Amino acid sequence: MARRKAGEATAQASEPVARADKAQRGIQSVEVGGRLLAALAAARAPMPLAALADAAQLAPAQAHAYLVSLTRLGLIKRDHLSGRYEPGPLSLRLGMLHLEQDPAWRAALPRVDALAQALGFSVATSIAGPQGPTIVRYVPASAPLHVNLHVGTVMALAATATGRVFCAFQPPAQWQPLWHAQQPGATESELAAFSARLAEIRARGIERSIDTPSPAVSSLSVPVLDDAGALRLVLTLVGSTGAIDVDWHGAAAQALLAAAADIGAALREEQERPA
Repeated sequence: MARRKAGEATAQASEPVARADKAQRGIQSVEVGGRLLAALAAARAPMPLAALADAAQLAPAQAHAYLVSLTRLGLIKRDHLSGRYEPGPLSLRLGMLHLEQDPAWRAALPRVDALAQALGFSVATSIAGPQGPTIVRYVPASAPLHVNLHVGTVMALAATATGRVFCAFQPPAQWQPLWHAQQPGATESELAAFSARLAEIRARGIERSIDTPSPAVSSLSVPVLDDAGALRLVLTLVGSTGAIDVDWHGAAAQALLAAAADIGAALREEQERPA
């Protein structure tokens, strides 16, 4: 009898494990297709079949079969002129859906639009992407501005105010690998000098670029932080040099800081709201 009870207990104990294993069983072909999507996302540029297959560790013929299905779903599309593959409309919609669930993004939308309208300058909103600060919303100024900024632009870490704010308000482990990749051959003394500059930005709470990286274009950048002090967004005001006031205590800087503070306050309110 005791042996029987022990056997029953063992069988009962093994049932949750078996159920867990069954629940976690996936579809291998879907996961293989996911490798192609991940490779394309990591490349951040349209890719030819051979390069995409190699990045996903698949034979080109095998990759092509998966790409046909992914194209039918709209997750990938193929440029008919170049033959290269890029994210499809469904991927873009999923990306926007993910972004729209971010409370910081929702809080920023009306305030960024109001800031651009009030000051008459372009405003770029960036998030911390895997390759660096990435523009996810760009409100252009009414006057033409000769600068190549758009949604999806990844900002250089050292050369832009946006990039330096991105680094200043994140742990070194988050930005140093990217910085080294963008500064091949940089010395430890150069890294130390850059880190010292970041400390000044943290103390000041705002950064600027004058005539760099684009001539005759200047900018101001500030962070949007959550209640824990984590970086959620970078707001960048962009205008023609001479037209935009980049004084630390000027009207543009104060308006930008106020907008970031307002977004941060709205974010904290939403986080504190009972579910």
